[in-house]
Amino acid sequence: MRELILLRHAEALPAAANGSDRERPLSLRGEEEARAAGAWLREQGATLNAVLSSPARRAQMTVERTLDAMGLQLKPRFVAGIYEATPGDLLALLEQHAGSAAHVLLVGHNPGLEQLLALLTQGRSDRARGMPPAGVAWLQLDETRALEPGNATLRAFWSP
Repeated sequence: MRELILLRHAEALPAAANGSDRERPLSLRGEEEARAAGAWLREQGATLNAVLSSPARRAQMTVERTLDAMGLQLKPRFVAGIYEATPGDLLALLEQHAGSAAHVLLVGHNPGLEQLLALLTQGRSDRARGMPPAGVAWLQLDETRALEPGNATLRAFWSP
């Protein structure tokens, strides 16, 4: 893996009474944010070979709108372990894909994503600063070294 793009799901509606957090859909604003994230990635020349996403409805909707705005027809892999994942969980998942894809998009939730960003760029997950809804962190990885803490450079950060 040479590049990793982290995308936090876009703005979601609050959970309905007796509703599941996993079933929360995007708000209309969230749908626009996801499309805007995809448009920005397209304008920046982002390429993807793999998409890993939380199966939560808001993450699925974010992936659909982002890929559509990028003009890509990739089939995302929805991984249950991304929902409520720790940075260590996410790092382990990425290690499974490190050799099979050079450009990976990971769509998930906070605090896991913001902590993973801090872990990969700063070597410590306790220095997370936050990723807003639909926030994009584009990381460049040293492909000659293992995927480990402090082994990434932040290429770009975007938020709606």
